[in-house]
Amino acid sequence: MDGGGRFLRPLSAGLPGGAAVAVPPSAWSGSPQPRSSRPRVRRRASVVTPAQRRLPPFLGTGLVLAFFALVGVTGAVNGGQYQRIRDQYGEPRHMLARALGLGLDRITISGIGQLTEAEILGIAGISTKVSLPFLDVAEIRDRLERVPLIKSASVRKLYPSELLITMSEREPHALWQHNGEVFLIALDGTVIDLVQDTRFAHLPLVVGDLANGRSGEYLALLEAAGPLKSRIVAGTLVSGRRWTLKIDNGMDVRLPEQGAAAAVARLVKLDREQRILDKDIIALDLRMNDRVVVRLTEEAMAARLDAARKKPPRGKGVET
Repeated sequence: MDGGGRFLRPLSAGLPGGAAVAVPPSAWSGSPQPRSSRPRVRRRASVVTPAQRRLPPFLGTGLVLAFFALVGVTGAVNGGQYQRIRDQYGEPRHMLARALGLGLDRITISGIGQLTEAEILGIAGISTKVSLPFLDVAEIRDRLERVPLIKSASVRKLYPSELLITMSEREPHALWQHNGEVFLIALDGTVIDLVQDTRFAHLPLVVGDLANGRSGEYLALLEAAGPLKSRIVAGTLVSGRRWTLKIDNGMDVRLPEQGAAAAVARLVKLDREQRILDKDIIALDLRMNDRVVVRLTEEAMAARLDAARKKPPRGKGVET
């Protein structure tokens, strides 16, 4: 510095390339800077991004569209249009799955005998309104197995659009009339279901308490009847001990507690030799081995009494 207080060389001459250096005020007074002191660090001011630049693009448009969609759905629900669409085409998830090619285009049912395909689909709750991905196979199986006629069932999905149902039915062997109702029963007497139509009318019919558990005995009697089997319409178990056969003309044939099959063989012989089932008889009692007791109809009894009155007494002459 010269006498006039001017520097003899530029302040930037100490650095290569003449780079400027910030000199702290303490250096201006000529006093040395303490070694322990550190230079001040300038903090950079934070830059605030505008809100419209932080939000996703088209957010406002999406919110507006979502609002109008919500209003439309609410109006459709309250107005009943949504329910009508659902009743006609099914739930929205099923409609979406069908649109993606995952509908229910083929159903294969195996193992059915007494039930029809329409009945199986109705029990399972399957229709054209459902789709394969949202079908609950466990629920369908449980629905099917709750039907007494169905012994077991299995359900499988085959993507993209096929359903397999395999079933095993209980075999119906007879009908059981009890307390005014008719039930379908298996060979061991297990009740399968309540009969609600005439589909099983061709099966043998047993009547009375505990008759379902002894239906096998009645079926054996039918086989012993041979040519008369088609004329026997029912078997009634009396007091849980013996059978009474009902013939198609209304006649009752009372069988013994022991040796019922032998009594049926006697009935076959009587009908073959005397056509006894075609006579005016209400009841035919075969419980005694050495005789046959018959009960005539009222008309037959009246005719018999009338003929007896008109018949002349034995051992007396006839006045002329």
